[in-house]
Amino acid sequence: MANTQAIADLLKRAADAGDVPGVVAAAATADGPIFAAGFGMRDTTSGAAMTADTVVWIASMTKAVTGACAMQLVEQGRLSLDAPIATVLPELDKVQVLEGFAPDGTPRLRPARRPITLRHLLTHTAGFVYDIWNPEMGRYLETTGTPSIVSCENAALTIPLLFDPGERWDYGIGIDWAGKAVEAVSGHKLSDYMQQHLLQPLGMKDTGFKIGEAQRQRLAKVHSRTQEGFVATDLELPQEPEFEMGGGGLYSTASDYLRFTRMIMNKGTLDGTRVLAPETVATMTANAMGNLTCRALKTGAPASSNNVDFIDGMQWGLSFLINPQPLPTGRSAGSLAWAGLANSYFWIDPIRQVTGVYATQVLPFFDAKAVQLFQDFETAVYRLQ
Repeated sequence: MANTQAIADLLKRAADAGDVPGVVAAAATADGPIFAAGFGMRDTTSGAAMTADTVVWIASMTKAVTGACAMQLVEQGRLSLDAPIATVLPELDKVQVLEGFAPDGTPRLRPARRPITLRHLLTHTAGFVYDIWNPEMGRYLETTGTPSIVSCENAALTIPLLFDPGERWDYGIGIDWAGKAVEAVSGHKLSDYMQQHLLQPLGMKDTGFKIGEAQRQRLAKVHSRTQEGFVATDLELPQEPEFEMGGGGLYSTASDYLRFTRMIMNKGTLDGTRVLAPETVATMTANAMGNLTCRALKTGAPASSNNVDFIDGMQWGLSFLINPQPLPTGRSAGSLAWAGLANSYFWIDPIRQVTGVYATQVLPFFDAKAVQLFQDFETAVYRLQ
């Protein structure tokens, strides 16, 4: 067993120093898990401790899980990556593109020039955007009275595109629509499909859209970083939503999510249980957006997110961020990663066979101290290699 004391010391030191309210992290190699621990507080008001099994809102780390569900159905021939998704989701047949606003403030819309595909949805190239990083979409929501995506109301999905499908990359609600596609072809609610075909087979007992009684006893509060320090909030996704948010609705633990990342690292199987074919995982983990690259996300909502400046050339798989160059932490070129709004992060390195999951529960996203600690954690994990 690797000596992981240096990793524990690093995380504890940061929590003790107040860099983050609390932190939980887990890591594994090809041989299995090597580390899982929590430090600091999951609730700064009550002083409740962050532990290895603390339940956190993983937000957009949900996307890869929903993507895996969709790819199971692609594998079975029930969904197509490149056919118009409107054959499954007719409401996307007449989607429009926002071209700005008339002098009286009315949105100017036109029909999209090509159909949206599942590939567009999974790679964030459909034209959908989040208002957090796009003031124009924020203005649209305000002007039309359309609810935000975190309301989990179906009306939140009725937003226009900001560009034609396939033209560029921008981060948005595409994978919420992919979750709707899973429901449409499977005949099951997303949570039921996910439980039956992914979460239960992988032994992810603490992962779900609904917070169970057992999970609530271990639930971390989402905190805001203020000039006075961390303030615990009551931020929680609707527990009886109109739709289950495939793009950001899951609650989980670091160790549970590590089971998912290990399955991807192991080409679709974990502990003898196969949930995806190796060929499917190969497709998911390769660049799926051609010559397009990710753009920097400039915040339009500073309370929710800081600016997110991607390393040049970052690309997207189905549905993972892919770094085409090695990173200073030790991460190999071609590795996979993504994150959640409350500063949770993961990476999967298929070359060096190492994966890690890290979560704080603090806003705004891309918090400098939280990101630095994640990078330090990742570097410490690679030092064991």
